[in-house]
Amino acid sequence: MFNDSLKQLSDQLSAKKISSTELTSDFLRRIKQLNPEYNAFITINEEMSLAQAQTADKMIAAGQAGPLTGIPIAQKDIFCAKGWLTTCGSKMLSNFISPYDAGVIERFNQAGAVNIGKTNMDEFAMGSSNETSFFGSVKNPWDPAAVPGGSSGGAACAVAARLAPAATGTDTGGSIRQPAALCGISGIKPTYGLVSRYGMIAFASSLDQAGPMAKSAEDLTLLLNVMTGFDARDSTSLQRETEDYGRDLQKPLNGLRIGLPKEYFAAGMSNDVASAVDKALDEYRKLGAQTVEISLPNAPLSIPVYYVLAPAEASSNLSRFDGVRYGYRAESYSDLADMYRKTRAQGFGAEVKRRILIGTYVLSHGYYDAYYIKAQKLRRLIAQDFTDAYRQCDLIMGPTTPTVAFNLGEKSGDPIQMYLSDIYTSAANLTGMPAMSIPIGFGDKNRPIGLHIIGNYFKEAHLLNAAHQYQLVTNWHLQSPI
Repeated sequence: MFNDSLKQLSDQLSAKKISSTELTSDFLRRIKQLNPEYNAFITINEEMSLAQAQTADKMIAAGQAGPLTGIPIAQKDIFCAKGWLTTCGSKMLSNFISPYDAGVIERFNQAGAVNIGKTNMDEFAMGSSNETSFFGSVKNPWDPAAVPGGSSGGAACAVAARLAPAATGTDTGGSIRQPAALCGISGIKPTYGLVSRYGMIAFASSLDQAGPMAKSAEDLTLLLNVMTGFDARDSTSLQRETEDYGRDLQKPLNGLRIGLPKEYFAAGMSNDVASAVDKALDEYRKLGAQTVEISLPNAPLSIPVYYVLAPAEASSNLSRFDGVRYGYRAESYSDLADMYRKTRAQGFGAEVKRRILIGTYVLSHGYYDAYYIKAQKLRRLIAQDFTDAYRQCDLIMGPTTPTVAFNLGEKSGDPIQMYLSDIYTSAANLTGMPAMSIPIGFGDKNRPIGLHIIGNYFKEAHLLNAAHQYQLVTNWHLQSPI
């Protein structure tokens, strides 16, 4: 059961072979057993989860069930959920009980899904290893000495360790795809604006996008069908016709043109990752696809551009956390200014403070033009590179990460090396294009490797088709660490 796909679980629920209450109880017991080792979840609320499961069972009995009705879904602790502790992995929000549901949570509730718990994450989604969480590091279930990736590391760990059938994540510079790769699961960041950001605690508003994480591309289609849709409460939400993202899953790949950016296959990629990517590309050729070399000349600038723009937006977004309205407040202070200083000094972790300082600096008088405006111009050039590349190819593929998962603590003292973990993923956020990662094998120390697939705007169904066809002829996505 714990290894079953979402469709298999849905079929069992529809056939009354198992109830949602039983299914939810089984996953809650598994979380109790394994979460102390992996630290994937921050909050579990059995009473609320089982109440949702009972409601789902009534929907199924009344013939009102959808594909996800009754299925437990782990929610990243960046989404506000009514009545749930919503911490964003930070001391600053360690006592915040949300009074409302995020747009994403509302959609899962309407679909009859069960919130199985809130997953651990890098503080305010700032990190690539899930080591910046106030609630402690998440462990990679394939090797507890390794990081699971971040910031959605708790979600990736929960799916990989079979603590939940699927999970939600958010992706600002690779935070769905990078942990998906390091934990051996599938994850997709949709086109910017397809999924509502209402009630999703903001890190960098022009980059943040929610997306699903699951065992397979087929599972991702069911989740994406629920998550996407216009939300008038989100000014960046796109008003488009409803899509079935699984409509092309069975489409053959004959004639598919896969672009291989020469910049992504240069120095910096480890040999084990390079070998796995080469073998995956061979499988695509066998499936009828052809590969073409392309160039993304400004892609190497993605990291410096990202680490100007993201901290700038974070500096603005996190200014609201001041101890006045909600969240943590320093216990003792002399006046209002002292309360601000002490609350923010005590409430934020080191990485969040670092990014606030960088962001405030690049936005300050005398530096705004030199850094922020220049980064925005380069962002436009990076997007143009991708637009030009799609004249030569249909999809772009390469490694998701330059190496397999590194050890806990290995890069925590070197922020630059940590930031380079997202060297292949951040461009998709800067451009707003959809991208995903799927498992393609194992490398050093038997740690998972992911293949990165990028598409043009609104080509999610095309990406999922390419991923699904690969998963029909391989079994990497079926591998389980326990």
